[in-house]
Amino acid sequence: MLDIQGRRIGPSHDAEGRRDFLRVGAASLLGLNLAEWFQLQAAGVAKEAKAKCVIQLWMAGGPTQTDTFDPKPEAGEDFSGPLRRPAATKVAGMRVSELLPLLAKQADKYTIIRSMTHMNNAHETAAYIMQTGTLPSAELVYPGIGAIVALKKNEAGYKGSLPPYITLTNPLGRFSEAGFLGNNYKTFAPGGDPNAKEFRVQGIVPPRGMTADRFAARRSLLKSIDTLAAGLDAGEMPAPFHAMDEFQEKAYNLILGDARKAFDLSEEKDELRNRYGRNHFGQSCLLARRLAERGVPFITINDGGWDTHKQNFDAMRRKLPILDGGFATLLEDLAQRGLLDGTIVTWYGEFGRAPRVSLEPPWFGGRHHWGNCFSAVVAGGGFQGGHVLGATDNRGENVRDRPVYPWDLTASIYQLMGIDPQGRLPHPQGCTAYVSPIASGAIASGGLLKEIL
Repeated sequence: MLDIQGRRIGPSHDAEGRRDFLRVGAASLLGLNLAEWFQLQAAGVAKEAKAKCVIQLWMAGGPTQTDTFDPKPEAGEDFSGPLRRPAATKVAGMRVSELLPLLAKQADKYTIIRSMTHMNNAHETAAYIMQTGTLPSAELVYPGIGAIVALKKNEAGYKGSLPPYITLTNPLGRFSEAGFLGNNYKTFAPGGDPNAKEFRVQGIVPPRGMTADRFAARRSLLKSIDTLAAGLDAGEMPAPFHAMDEFQEKAYNLILGDARKAFDLSEEKDELRNRYGRNHFGQSCLLARRLAERGVPFITINDGGWDTHKQNFDAMRRKLPILDGGFATLLEDLAQRGLLDGTIVTWYGEFGRAPRVSLEPPWFGGRHHWGNCFSAVVAGGGFQGGHVLGATDNRGENVRDRPVYPWDLTASIYQLMGIDPQGRLPHPQGCTAYVSPIASGAIASGGLLKEIL
């Protein structure tokens, strides 16, 4: 006989199998295993940190640095293309793309890192490097920074009613966010479009017609089943069933309680929603602010469409105004609410784009992959604003001053989050794994970003 997980139930395991059937079957009444998820996440003792939260703006595909935060109009049209009038910013000497006028006004709140480098031009590998802050190896498949933050915050006693690592709104792909930490530390991606008239978070919002009364009835049934299941062992193993109550409460809270309200953008004023931009990215930025307010430690906004091999400038005219509205309003909104000092905001993708424009067919003004040098933006949470760190050469082809490696950036984020970059990570096979590879001393590094910390 097989249970619903496909395991054979023999005479000596019959009671255990029935318990599993009842427990998993009960969870399926809700259509999700959030209760088990919360149980797996519980642990730890609190730790102080300068920053409480990270909002990572992930530009999937690799955004062009030349057309965003490192304009090169003096290099000529072969490099700048038609975007040859960069905008002066609030900070003297700092220029950004002419298509980012709102971000130009917020330049005192962020620092541009113009000398990011890892020399890799493959999407999958470069995404892994930027998201984990490590180089790939045959020995260790590293977790992403969000998974490590979730682990460490759980160890420090994270008690939030929302998962500690959330991606808006779809998973990143290209690499495993949890790496060797395992599925317990995968990101929670709600799916859906926050700009939709009715934003339905997959796995949280109950199906249409599922009223609070109907849900309460199912909850009552679930408790009855739990009582029956606990009785199978007649007091021998009561703890798991008693402990499950706490995690079921968190699951219910996500479905019908206060946690669900975090995803309800209808609570926001139309004027503010319009400033963020009535689009997927803009409303995701607003949702990220709401999650940061509720103490979620790591939030990624997964924004695709930056792989601009073809017709790059047409894409920039579409995407940069959207980026400008969402990113600039996020910084301003966080600052006005007193949240920016405790919230790190980052912007980057897996690499940059080639400085020289490919005018020939079939590219027609495209830019190809470029890992030699590219830009990142950091703000809040202990990072200083109003600075430019590092520089590229006159054409933007190579780093001229102060190379910054992905592990330098991630180690600095860990430091601000109160996580020791030289600390150890648990590994299922007992391998030696550090929070940041700079702890091993076996990797080239420019060190922590002390100039802007």
